[in-house]
Amino acid sequence: MKALGALRNPYAGFGLFALLIMGLPLVVTNQYYLGVLVIIAIPSIVVLGLDLLMGYAGQISLGHASFYGLGAYITGVLSAHWQWPPLAGLAVSLPVVAVIAWLIGMPTLKLHGHYLAMATLGFGIIVFIFFNELGPLTGGPSGLTGIEAMNIFGVTFDSDREWYFLSAGFLLGVLLLSINVVRSRVGRALRAIHGSEAASGVLGVNIARYKVGVFVLSAIYAALAGWLYAHYITFISPSSFTFMFSVK
Repeated sequence: MKALGALRNPYAGFGLFALLIMGLPLVVTNQYYLGVLVIIAIPSIVVLGLDLLMGYAGQISLGHASFYGLGAYITGVLSAHWQWPPLAGLAVSLPVVAVIAWLIGMPTLKLHGHYLAMATLGFGIIVFIFFNELGPLTGGPSGLTGIEAMNIFGVTFDSDREWYFLSAGFLLGVLLLSINVVRSRVGRALRAIHGSEAASGVLGVNIARYKVGVFVLSAIYAALAGWLYAHYITFISPSSFTFMFSVK
């Protein structure tokens, strides 16, 4: 029974998952398969943000590809045009995307159901159009080249094995943060909002603050994933951040 209780503990489950993830390269040594795992790990960070937003708070978003793309394009433009290092690009992209998400979330999260879905979809399409039309800055439909490979404190990540550990490390960090959020007072408030906004409001939950807050947090997750993607591929184009990516 004690063993069963340990498995039900999310931190115990997280520990087992972390051991599995970090031990996987001992079994999977092929560089191609490691590259596939990197491409799985990066969008998984976006999915964790959507899990908090849609799974726990019950808010629909069909525009998260735009936050993913903004995270990638902000660091990509800074790197390709002005030779900013990746960490500097991260320091700019996360707060910029957070502010944009807050500005978008304040009015749109007052909507519900299909209206909310259409509002987030419209935002995603507008951002996609900007990626296409700002050719001198974003490279337009042809894409943006010349993005610097990942370099953190003088350590260059130039193999799929190194990238696997980097992307898996960020994924595990985001997962641990999400577990803490879900098990906190914030997580209880989000589940209450998902169950009934009217009832949670009567009980004193600040509905607007929690809805906008989790929307901003999920956008930051997406921007982080976009930053990783840009410096992994070192080339980005609008086709990677379409409406269909949000749906998938």
